[in-house]
Amino acid sequence: MKKSALILLLLAFILNSCANTSEEKTPKKVDETPKNSIGLVIHGGAGTILKKNMTPEMEAEYKAKLEEAAKKGYEILQNGGSSLDAVEQTIHILENSPLFNAGKGAVFANNGKNELDASIMEGKTLNAGAVAGVTNLKNPISAARKVMENSDHVLLARKGAEEFAAAQGLEVVDTSYFFTEKRFNSLQKAKQGDKDKTAYLDPYMKDYKYGTVGCVALDKNGNLAAGTSTGGMTNKKWNRIGDSPIIGAGTYANNKTCAVSGTGHGEYFIRANVAYDISALMEYKNMSLQEAAKEVIQNKLKNMGGDGGIIAIDAKGNLVAEFNTPGMYRATVDEKGKITVGIYKD
Repeated sequence: MKKSALILLLLAFILNSCANTSEEKTPKKVDETPKNSIGLVIHGGAGTILKKNMTPEMEAEYKAKLEEAAKKGYEILQNGGSSLDAVEQTIHILENSPLFNAGKGAVFANNGKNELDASIMEGKTLNAGAVAGVTNLKNPISAARKVMENSDHVLLARKGAEEFAAAQGLEVVDTSYFFTEKRFNSLQKAKQGDKDKTAYLDPYMKDYKYGTVGCVALDKNGNLAAGTSTGGMTNKKWNRIGDSPIIGAGTYANNKTCAVSGTGHGEYFIRANVAYDISALMEYKNMSLQEAAKEVIQNKLKNMGGDGGIIAIDAKGNLVAEFNTPGMYRATVDEKGKITVGIYKD
Protein backbone atom coordinates (compact mmCIF):
# COMPACT_ATOMS: atom_id res chain seq x y z
CA MET A 1 0.00 0.00 0.00
CA LYS A 2 1.29 3.44 -0.87
CA LYS A 3 2.41 5.83 1.83
CA SER A 4 -0.23 8.41 0.82
CA ALA A 5 -3.02 5.84 1.23
CA LEU A 6 -1.83 4.94 4.73
CA ILE A 7 -1.82 8.59 5.69
CA LEU A 8 -5.41 8.99 4.45
CA LEU A 9 -6.57 5.94 6.42
CA LEU A 10 -4.90 7.26 9.55
CA LEU A 11 -6.55 10.66 9.16
CA ALA A 12 -9.95 9.02 8.64
CA PHE A 13 -9.49 6.95 11.83
CA ILE A 14 -8.57 10.04 13.85
CA LEU A 15 -11.53 12.05 12.53
CA ASN A 16 -13.95 9.20 13.27
CA SER A 17 -12.60 8.85 16.82
CA CYS A 18 -13.05 12.57 17.42
CA ALA A 19 -16.64 12.41 16.16
CA ASN A 20 -17.48 9.51 18.48
CA THR A 21 -15.91 11.32 21.43
CA SER A 22 -17.98 14.40 20.62
CA GLU A 23 -21.19 12.34 20.55
CA GLU A 24 -20.39 10.77 23.89
CA LYS A 25 -19.95 14.18 25.45
CA THR A 26 -23.35 15.39 24.17
CA PRO A 27 -25.62 15.57 27.25
CA LYS A 28 -28.60 13.21 27.32
CA LYS A 29 -32.05 14.70 27.09
CA VAL A 30 -33.45 15.17 30.58
CA ASP A 31 -37.01 14.75 31.79
CA GLU A 32 -38.49 18.21 31.51
CA THR A 33 -41.44 17.43 33.75
CA PRO A 34 -41.67 20.19 36.40
CA LYS A 35 -40.24 18.94 39.68
CA ASN A 36 -42.57 21.16 41.70
CA SER A 37 -45.76 19.82 40.10
CA ILE A 38 -48.56 19.32 42.61
CA GLY A 39 -51.99 17.72 42.41
CA LEU A 40 -54.73 16.07 44.43
CA VAL A 41 -57.70 13.76 43.90
CA ILE A 42 -60.46 12.82 46.36
CA HIS A 43 -63.37 10.40 46.38
CA GLY A 44 -66.43 9.94 48.54
CA GLY A 45 -67.64 6.51 47.48
CA ALA A 46 -68.79 4.73 44.33
CA GLY A 47 -71.86 2.75 43.40
CA THR A 48 -75.32 3.10 41.90
CA ILE A 49 -75.39 6.87 42.05
CA LEU A 50 -77.98 8.09 39.54
CA LYS A 51 -79.02 11.65 38.79
CA LYS A 52 -82.69 10.63 38.73
CA ASN A 53 -82.42 9.65 42.40
CA MET A 54 -80.78 12.93 43.46
CA THR A 55 -82.53 16.15 44.36
CA PRO A 56 -80.85 19.39 43.21
CA GLU A 57 -80.31 20.31 46.86
CA MET A 58 -78.65 17.00 47.67
CA GLU A 59 -76.41 17.19 44.61
CA ALA A 60 -75.36 20.71 45.51
CA GLU A 61 -74.57 19.62 49.07
CA TYR A 62 -72.29 16.81 47.92
CA LYS A 63 -70.52 19.01 45.38
CA ALA A 64 -69.96 21.78 47.93
CA LYS A 65 -68.38 19.41 50.44
CA LEU A 66 -66.16 17.78 47.81
CA GLU A 67 -65.01 21.21 46.65
CA GLU A 68 -64.33 22.32 50.22
CA ALA A 69 -62.17 19.27 50.83
CA ALA A 70 -60.31 19.71 47.55
CA LYS A 71 -59.60 23.38 48.28
CA LYS A 72 -58.19 22.48 51.69
CA GLY A 73 -55.81 19.94 50.25
CA TYR A 74 -54.66 22.23 47.46
CA GLU A 75 -54.04 25.08 49.89
CA ILE A 76 -51.70 22.85 51.91
CA LEU A 77 -49.81 21.72 48.82
CA GLN A 78 -49.60 25.21 47.32
CA ASN A 79 -48.08 26.53 50.56
CA GLY A 80 -45.36 23.88 50.47
CA GLY A 81 -47.04 21.38 52.80
CA SER A 82 -46.42 17.66 52.52
CA SER A 83 -48.63 15.27 50.61
CA LEU A 84 -49.23 13.43 53.90
CA ASP A 85 -50.58 16.58 55.54
CA ALA A 86 -52.76 17.29 52.52
CA VAL A 87 -54.19 13.77 52.54
CA GLU A 88 -54.86 13.74 56.28
CA GLN A 89 -56.46 17.19 56.48
CA THR A 90 -58.55 16.66 53.36
CA ILE A 91 -59.92 13.39 54.70
CA HIS A 92 -60.75 15.12 58.01
CA ILE A 93 -63.28 17.28 56.16
CA LEU A 94 -64.92 14.21 54.64
CA GLU A 95 -64.81 12.27 57.93
CA ASN A 96 -66.48 15.18 59.73
CA SER A 97 -69.38 15.29 57.27
CA PRO A 98 -72.49 13.09 57.67
CA LEU A 99 -72.73 12.89 53.86
CA PHE A 100 -70.05 10.22 53.52
CA ASN A 101 -69.61 6.76 55.00
CA ALA A 102 -66.59 7.61 57.14
CA GLY A 103 -66.23 9.19 60.57
CA LYS A 104 -69.40 11.13 61.43
CA GLY A 105 -71.38 9.61 58.56
CA ALA A 106 -70.33 6.00 59.14
CA VAL A 107 -72.89 3.26 58.59
CA PHE A 108 -73.98 0.87 61.32
CA ALA A 109 -72.82 -2.71 61.71
CA ASN A 110 -75.27 -5.49 62.59
CA ASN A 111 -74.43 -5.04 66.29
CA GLY A 112 -75.62 -1.43 66.20
CA LYS A 113 -72.12 0.03 66.37
CA ASN A 114 -70.11 2.13 63.97
CA GLU A 115 -66.89 0.23 63.23
CA LEU A 116 -64.36 2.43 61.43
CA ASP A 117 -61.31 1.57 59.32
CA ALA A 118 -58.57 3.78 57.82
CA SER A 119 -55.09 3.65 56.32
CA ILE A 120 -52.41 6.01 55.04
CA MET A 121 -49.16 5.51 53.12
CA GLU A 122 -46.27 7.69 51.97
CA GLY A 123 -44.56 7.04 48.66
CA LYS A 124 -41.08 8.24 49.63
CA THR A 125 -40.36 5.57 52.25
CA LEU A 126 -43.22 3.10 51.64
CA ASN A 127 -44.12 3.54 55.30
CA ALA A 128 -47.77 2.91 56.11
CA GLY A 129 -50.20 2.80 59.01
CA ALA A 130 -53.77 1.60 59.52
CA VAL A 131 -56.49 1.02 62.08
CA ALA A 132 -59.50 -1.30 61.87
CA GLY A 133 -62.73 -1.70 63.80
CA VAL A 134 -62.37 1.40 65.97
CA THR A 135 -65.51 2.83 67.52
CA ASN A 136 -64.59 6.00 69.41
CA LEU A 137 -62.00 7.88 67.33
CA LYS A 138 -63.30 11.05 65.68
CA ASN A 139 -60.77 10.91 62.84
CA PRO A 140 -59.49 7.40 62.13
CA ILE A 141 -57.18 8.67 59.37
CA SER A 142 -55.12 10.49 62.02
CA ALA A 143 -54.90 7.30 64.06
CA ALA A 144 -53.58 5.52 60.98
CA ARG A 145 -50.90 8.17 60.57
CA LYS A 146 -49.88 7.86 64.22
CA VAL A 147 -49.51 4.11 63.78
CA MET A 148 -47.24 4.76 60.79
CA GLU A 149 -45.10 7.40 62.45
CA ASN A 150 -45.07 6.46 66.13
CA SER A 151 -45.18 2.67 66.25
CA ASP A 152 -43.30 -0.31 64.90
CA HIS A 153 -46.46 -1.64 63.28
CA VAL A 154 -48.64 -1.12 60.24
CA LEU A 155 -52.11 -2.24 61.35
CA LEU A 156 -53.76 -2.02 64.77
CA ALA A 157 -57.32 -3.15 65.44
CA ARG A 158 -60.27 -2.49 67.74
CA LYS A 159 -59.56 -1.79 71.43
CA GLY A 160 -55.80 -1.86 71.05
CA ALA A 161 -55.95 0.70 68.25
CA GLU A 162 -58.24 2.89 70.35
CA GLU A 163 -55.90 2.75 73.35
CA PHE A 164 -52.90 3.57 71.18
CA ALA A 165 -54.67 6.54 69.56
CA ALA A 166 -55.78 7.90 72.93
CA ALA A 167 -52.20 7.64 74.23
CA GLN A 168 -51.11 9.63 71.16
CA GLY A 169 -53.43 12.45 72.16
CA LEU A 170 -56.00 12.00 69.40
CA GLU A 171 -59.60 13.04 69.98
CA VAL A 172 -61.76 10.32 71.51
CA VAL A 173 -65.53 10.78 71.32
CA ASP A 174 -68.57 9.08 72.78
CA THR A 175 -69.99 6.54 70.36
CA SER A 176 -73.18 8.62 70.15
CA TYR A 177 -71.19 11.13 68.07
CA PHE A 178 -71.47 8.80 65.07
CA PHE A 179 -75.24 8.39 65.29
CA THR A 180 -77.19 9.71 62.33
CA GLU A 181 -80.85 8.87 61.92
CA LYS A 182 -80.63 8.08 58.21
CA ARG A 183 -77.75 5.65 58.68
CA PHE A 184 -79.56 3.98 61.57
CA ASN A 185 -82.72 3.64 59.50
CA SER A 186 -80.66 2.01 56.76
CA LEU A 187 -79.55 -0.63 59.26
CA GLN A 188 -83.15 -1.36 60.25
CA LYS A 189 -84.18 -1.71 56.60
CA ALA A 190 -81.24 -3.99 55.95
CA LYS A 191 -82.16 -6.23 58.86
CA GLN A 192 -85.77 -6.43 57.74
CA GLY A 193 -84.85 -7.10 54.14
CA ASP A 194 -82.45 -9.98 54.67
CA LYS A 195 -81.25 -10.98 58.10
CA ASP A 196 -78.45 -13.15 56.75
CA LYS A 197 -76.74 -10.82 54.31
CA THR A 198 -74.75 -7.62 54.49
CA ALA A 199 -76.53 -4.71 52.82
CA TYR A 200 -75.12 -1.89 50.76
CA LEU A 201 -78.08 0.41 51.37
CA ASP A 202 -77.42 4.11 51.39
CA PRO A 203 -79.92 6.54 52.93
CA TYR A 204 -79.33 9.09 50.20
CA MET A 205 -79.90 6.67 47.33
CA LYS A 206 -82.63 4.23 46.32
CA ASP A 207 -79.98 1.65 45.56
CA TYR A 208 -76.59 0.72 46.97
CA LYS A 209 -73.35 2.64 47.35
CA TYR A 210 -69.93 1.62 48.58
CA GLY A 211 -69.31 4.57 50.84
CA THR A 212 -65.67 5.25 51.52
CA VAL A 213 -63.60 8.43 51.38
CA GLY A 214 -60.06 8.80 50.14
CA CYS A 215 -57.41 11.21 48.99
CA VAL A 216 -54.18 11.00 46.98
CA ALA A 217 -51.68 13.84 46.59
CA LEU A 218 -48.35 14.91 45.10
CA ASP A 219 -46.41 17.69 46.83
CA LYS A 220 -43.76 20.16 45.65
CA ASN A 221 -40.97 17.84 46.79
CA GLY A 222 -42.22 15.10 44.47
CA ASN A 223 -43.58 12.96 47.28
CA LEU A 224 -46.79 10.97 46.88
CA ALA A 225 -49.24 9.94 49.60
CA ALA A 226 -52.57 8.11 49.78
CA GLY A 227 -55.21 7.68 52.46
CA THR A 228 -58.57 5.94 52.80
CA SER A 229 -61.23 5.98 55.55
CA THR A 230 -64.56 4.16 55.86
CA GLY A 231 -67.39 2.91 58.02
CA GLY A 232 -67.56 -0.28 55.99
CA MET A 233 -70.80 -1.98 55.04
CA THR A 234 -74.26 -1.48 56.50
CA ASN A 235 -75.26 -4.50 58.59
CA LYS A 236 -71.77 -6.07 58.47
CA LYS A 237 -71.25 -8.87 60.99
CA TRP A 238 -68.51 -10.55 62.97
CA ASN A 239 -66.23 -7.48 62.94
CA ARG A 240 -65.84 -7.73 59.17
CA ILE A 241 -62.95 -5.68 57.77
CA GLY A 242 -62.74 -4.63 54.14
CA ASP A 243 -59.99 -3.31 51.92
CA SER A 244 -59.72 0.25 53.26
CA PRO A 245 -57.16 -0.52 56.02
CA ILE A 246 -55.32 -3.10 53.92
CA ILE A 247 -52.16 -1.69 52.34
CA GLY A 248 -51.99 -2.74 48.69
CA ALA A 249 -55.71 -3.41 48.47
CA GLY A 250 -57.47 -0.14 49.27
CA THR A 251 -54.45 2.14 49.68
CA TYR A 252 -50.98 2.30 48.15
CA ALA A 253 -48.31 4.93 47.39
CA ASN A 254 -44.89 4.70 45.78
CA ASN A 255 -42.87 7.66 44.51
CA LYS A 256 -41.67 5.53 41.60
CA THR A 257 -45.18 5.13 40.27
CA CYS A 258 -48.36 6.45 41.85
CA ALA A 259 -50.65 6.87 44.85
CA VAL A 260 -54.02 5.07 44.88
CA SER A 261 -57.14 5.03 47.08
CA GLY A 262 -60.04 2.67 46.37
CA THR A 263 -63.74 2.41 47.05
CA GLY A 264 -65.92 -0.58 46.30
CA HIS A 265 -66.70 -4.15 47.31
CA GLY A 266 -63.78 -4.68 49.66
CA GLU A 267 -63.55 -8.44 49.40
CA TYR A 268 -62.78 -8.15 45.69
CA PHE A 269 -60.32 -5.31 46.19
CA ILE A 270 -58.43 -7.46 48.69
CA ARG A 271 -58.37 -10.52 46.44
CA ALA A 272 -57.29 -8.47 43.42
CA ASN A 273 -54.74 -6.41 45.39
CA VAL A 274 -56.15 -3.49 43.41
CA ALA A 275 -54.11 -0.51 44.62
CA TYR A 276 -50.74 -2.25 44.39
CA ASP A 277 -51.59 -3.90 41.09
CA ILE A 278 -51.99 -0.52 39.43
CA SER A 279 -48.55 0.51 40.70
CA ALA A 280 -47.02 -2.81 39.61
CA LEU A 281 -48.35 -2.50 36.07
CA MET A 282 -46.72 0.90 35.84
CA GLU A 283 -43.41 -0.28 37.27
CA TYR A 284 -43.03 -3.62 35.53
CA LYS A 285 -44.98 -3.17 32.29
CA ASN A 286 -44.32 0.54 31.77
CA MET A 287 -48.03 1.31 31.53
CA SER A 288 -49.27 4.87 32.04
CA LEU A 289 -51.38 5.55 35.12
CA GLN A 290 -54.52 5.78 32.98
CA GLU A 291 -53.76 2.49 31.22
CA ALA A 292 -52.99 0.65 34.46
CA ALA A 293 -56.09 1.96 36.25
CA LYS A 294 -58.34 1.01 33.34
CA GLU A 295 -56.84 -2.48 33.09
CA VAL A 296 -57.38 -3.20 36.77
CA ILE A 297 -60.81 -1.61 37.30
CA GLN A 298 -62.49 -2.27 33.95
CA ASN A 299 -60.97 -5.68 33.22
CA LYS A 300 -59.39 -7.52 36.15
CA LEU A 301 -61.76 -6.37 38.89
CA LYS A 302 -64.86 -6.44 36.72
CA ASN A 303 -64.10 -9.94 35.43
CA MET A 304 -63.98 -11.14 39.03
CA GLY A 305 -67.41 -9.62 39.67
CA GLY A 306 -66.10 -6.69 41.68
CA ASP A 307 -67.67 -3.22 41.60
CA GLY A 308 -66.06 0.05 42.57
CA GLY A 309 -63.40 2.49 41.57
CA ILE A 310 -60.14 4.23 42.43
CA ILE A 311 -58.58 7.65 42.43
CA ALA A 312 -54.87 8.00 41.66
CA ILE A 313 -52.06 10.43 40.91
CA ASP A 314 -48.66 9.58 39.46
CA ALA A 315 -45.19 11.00 40.05
CA LYS A 316 -45.67 13.50 37.20
CA GLY A 317 -48.96 14.85 38.51
CA ASN A 318 -51.32 13.01 36.16
CA LEU A 319 -54.76 12.63 37.76
CA VAL A 320 -57.12 9.67 37.36
CA ALA A 321 -60.57 8.69 38.63
CA GLU A 322 -61.54 5.27 37.24
CA PHE A 323 -64.70 3.36 38.21
CA ASN A 324 -66.97 0.62 36.81
CA THR A 325 -70.12 1.74 38.64
CA PRO A 326 -72.77 4.26 37.52
CA GLY A 327 -71.18 6.95 39.67
CA MET A 328 -68.45 7.98 42.10
CA TYR A 329 -68.27 11.11 44.23
CA ARG A 330 -64.95 12.68 43.24
CA ALA A 331 -62.94 15.85 42.74
CA THR A 332 -59.57 16.64 41.19
CA VAL A 333 -57.27 19.64 41.62
CA ASP A 334 -54.48 20.23 39.13
CA GLU A 335 -51.24 22.18 39.57
CA LYS A 336 -52.93 25.48 38.73
CA GLY A 337 -55.65 24.94 41.33
CA LYS A 338 -58.45 24.10 38.89
CA ILE A 339 -61.05 22.00 40.70
CA THR A 340 -63.24 19.55 38.80
CA VAL A 341 -66.07 17.88 40.73
CA GLY A 342 -67.96 14.84 39.49
CA ILE A 343 -70.68 12.49 40.70
CA TYR A 344 -72.05 10.57 37.74
CA LYS A 345 -70.42 8.65 34.92
CA ASP A 346 -70.31 11.63 32.57
